[in-house]
Amino acid sequence: MTTVAIADIDPQLEPVATESGRAGLHTWRAFRREPLGLISLGILILLVLVAIAAPLIAPYPPSYGDPVLAPPSPEHWFGTDSLGRDVFGEVIWGSQQSIIVAVAASAIAILVGTVVAVIGAYFRRLDGFVGVIVDLTLSLPVLPLMILIAALVGPSTTTIILVVAAFSWPEVTRLVRSQALTVVGLPYVDAARLMTTSPFWIIVRHIIPAVTPVIVVSVVVTASRAVLSAAGLAFLGLGDPNVWSWGRILYEAQQSGAMSSAWWLTLFPSIAILLLVLSSTLLSIAYNDARNPKSRRR
Repeated sequence: MTTVAIADIDPQLEPVATESGRAGLHTWRAFRREPLGLISLGILILLVLVAIAAPLIAPYPPSYGDPVLAPPSPEHWFGTDSLGRDVFGEVIWGSQQSIIVAVAASAIAILVGTVVAVIGAYFRRLDGFVGVIVDLTLSLPVLPLMILIAALVGPSTTTIILVVAAFSWPEVTRLVRSQALTVVGLPYVDAARLMTTSPFWIIVRHIIPAVTPVIVVSVVVTASRAVLSAAGLAFLGLGDPNVWSWGRILYEAQQSGAMSSAWWLTLFPSIAILLLVLSSTLLSIAYNDARNPKSRRR
């Protein structure tokens, strides 16, 4: 009913769902021609599968073991740490914590950032206030504040997720808001205002689908930054001491004084962090190029 009425007002206006489907198909076809994007997507899928299948890949690292500080070998692929624990198992189980923090923190940041951005773009009276809050938050020294809050509240997975999300949503708001401001002024949104007085319906039915590509890019970028932030907090001793994470492996290597002598203690968790962050960044770049007609390869 609504689609027909809008089409009657503007005969040249096609249904939003049809346009979104065509745009998604063109984006996927262009994305398949991006080798770095496909490789990055494959790496991310592999890391997620490793996190899910961690109990099947390696046993949970015990409290101590033998031998101590053994280099990589067929028995211990990534060597052992200062307490004789298998570093391979630590890296595998640490992927669970990193993926959980990345997904949860980015989900919260995307939800809050998108809601604030869309509301500010649709209700112009609130846009100035939203802009001030975003600029003020982005001007704050993020790392010292994250360290302060995590230290005051106490180290835990929930604390890390909330702290990372609290300082990530303003960047999401800025990206989504710029796109939402353009969408709000389009003719089909004006036509939708003639059909209903419900801002919620217009926002959900028209504005959010139009800014979804920007949200997808924000999800990937925010997830990679969440991993870096969580690893940094764990390296400073503010991570959850009850679960393994890549940052905790680096922290314990630093605490034991073996960071410089036992190179494998820092190499393998650092490679894991690099793979996740780099693949997320390259995936967001490839997706952004694929959805932008001006940058698509012919």
